[in-house]
Amino acid sequence: MSTPGDGSTLVREPSAGEGATLGEQATRRVSGRAWLLLLAGVALVTAAGAVGLRSDAQAAVLVLVVVVSLVFDYTNGFHDAANAIATAVSTRALTPRVALLMAAVMNMLGALLGVEVAKTISEVITPPDDLHGLTVIAAGVLGAITWNLITWYFGLPSSSSHALIGGVVGAGIASASTVNWSSVIDKVAIPMVVSPVVGFLLAYLVMIAILWIFRHAHPGRVGRRFRIAQTLSAASLALGHGLQDAQKTMGIIVLALVVTDHSDGNSVPTWVIVSCAGALSLGTYAGGWRIMRTLGRKVIEVDPPKGFAAEATASIVLYVTAYFWHAPISTTHTITSAIMGAGATKRLSAVRWGMAGNIVLAWVLTMPAAAAVAALVYGIVHFFGA
Repeated sequence: MSTPGDGSTLVREPSAGEGATLGEQATRRVSGRAWLLLLAGVALVTAAGAVGLRSDAQAAVLVLVVVVSLVFDYTNGFHDAANAIATAVSTRALTPRVALLMAAVMNMLGALLGVEVAKTISEVITPPDDLHGLTVIAAGVLGAITWNLITWYFGLPSSSSHALIGGVVGAGIASASTVNWSSVIDKVAIPMVVSPVVGFLLAYLVMIAILWIFRHAHPGRVGRRFRIAQTLSAASLALGHGLQDAQKTMGIIVLALVVTDHSDGNSVPTWVIVSCAGALSLGTYAGGWRIMRTLGRKVIEVDPPKGFAAEATASIVLYVTAYFWHAPISTTHTITSAIMGAGATKRLSAVRWGMAGNIVLAWVLTMPAAAAVAALVYGIVHFFGA
């Protein structure tokens, strides 16, 4: 059934075929067995870290840290897959599987376009050398993975980037490592506040321009044209997501290589770039149905022009911050605020502020929650492995 959008286009509910599959997957509950496997995995990694620390098996713990980091990269992919494609799927510009495949490919390409954000991440803390430093890094990544899975389960588009940074900082504080607070404030905290505001305002202005330019055009023709345009804007956003998010995992692996004297930290090895790009891409193709539903339907009713405006402006913010600011901003924060900005051009009440409030709450809790989990994991590993 079709429902009115903003008077110019129609936003219709998914059909019984492909769209119903999206809805079913978005609301499917995670089984108790899956949660037991998650807890068992965290416990296994924690135990392995403790055993490695006690037995002085530096090479084994380094491999463990790299593997855990790539697992985080994978969870980042399926957690944030919705960022690039939720609006394109919601407006039927792309089918879910085609959109996911496109996002996976563009994520892979984006991850190969730069390393400056990775260098910023690797400078957030200065952990101890050797095994102790590896323990700190592993604990930080585990904290981020845990928070990613919690917010994914509840369908909240929180930031994987801030979960990772929060986890690393939490483990750093717990281990009495040196935290580079100036970098955290300048490259994380300030962009965390500025990027959603810029995304909201820029999307609002772009949408106003679109409404004015096409004010005399036929609504149906405009909708069809913007569905085509959304294919390009969604691809651009996916490229920006790969550029930003894969580099964050690269930075963590480089940090692990630095503390074990396998790197000087001035460059990112090719194998790290390729493996992080691949893990993010695979995770993206695995999907993020729950969060896709939140971004595509629960924040505003998205039509093709609004979807294009949100994706195009979010892409611009991602590219500018990556290349000029070298800041690891949140793709999630940026696209969500851009969707709200585009929707607010209809009327402020068009934005479902209750859902928006839940999303903002998840944003606020992300860094301290991931930090707390990371500190707990570090404490356990250090206690049994010291």
